[in-house]
Amino acid sequence: MGKTIGIDLGTTNSCVSVMEGDKATVIGNGEGSRTTPSVIAFTKDGERLVGETALRQAAVNADRTIFSIKREIGTDYRKNIDGKQYSPQEISAMILMKLKKDAQDYLGEPVYDAVITVPAYFNDAQRQATKDAGRIAGLTVKRIINEPTAAALANGLDNGQEQKVLVYDLGGGTFDVSVIEIGDNLIEVLSTAGDNHLGGDDFNERLTDYIFKKQEKIKLEKDIAAMQRIREAAESAKKALSSSESYTINLPYIGTRKGEPVHLEMTITRGMFQSLTKDLVDRTEVPVKNALSDAGLAPGEIDKVLLVGGSTRMPAVEEKVRNLLGKEPSKKLNP
Repeated sequence: MGKTIGIDLGTTNSCVSVMEGDKATVIGNGEGSRTTPSVIAFTKDGERLVGETALRQAAVNADRTIFSIKREIGTDYRKNIDGKQYSPQEISAMILMKLKKDAQDYLGEPVYDAVITVPAYFNDAQRQATKDAGRIAGLTVKRIINEPTAAALANGLDNGQEQKVLVYDLGGGTFDVSVIEIGDNLIEVLSTAGDNHLGGDDFNERLTDYIFKKQEKIKLEKDIAAMQRIREAAESAKKALSSSESYTINLPYIGTRKGEPVHLEMTITRGMFQSLTKDLVDRTEVPVKNALSDAGLAPGEIDKVLLVGGSTRMPAVEEKVRNLLGKEPSKKLNP
């Protein structure tokens, strides 16, 4: 009987793991990383790229590179490449195939079965589409598990200690908040709320728009490669501002003006970024309050707050959680 792998099919990055004994082991990919960018690309000669290789060439092949397909799963969205229409399930399956291959290379044996996590706020169509993606990738999806429940298990909270946990999950493309009650070998989801179109992508886009509007030396609207470079710089700035007070964007040769090369240099401060994205952070407040209300609990009755998702590394997000719940969120779990 083959191993069953666990997959976090994320908007921005994906991850695969396997149980070894009673412990989960994250499987590194062929490029030596523990996570794989959820990016697909098609080269001009028809080659398909997945993960890091797709991400690296995005700036020079932006119109044939696909990001954040998870936001479209369960919808009628199609991506046209060379006259072929690809559904979100087919594109997601390409990511799953890569994760499956990395797992098989690590285990040295075929893999047929998987458990895949999804946002707690995913509807039936989105859950079924995720299963369909697994099937296309050659996997039998044994179970779909809500990401907040998986986070509680990953945090070792299934230890029998009775507690009520709020999981605040702000990922690349979706936001979930779940209130979970943990008892004697039992995890019960008391309530769930969220926003399937709120995540790190929105913060990136907000900063991208700002950079684009502030530079006035050259019109870049139709320069797809230049716009992709700005998007990548915005994401780098966002990440850096989680630990630094400022970040300087430097993009040489972003374009030309009157035959002369134009360089883009701009310093972004943390305060500036937080001002630009305050409304996005504030959008998480209503789902948190709704989840607490649906669970019949006051903030003071929550024993622990878990931050999940890379976007929770932003200081403004941590501060919002402190204000809403009145306690310091746990940082034991890698977001």
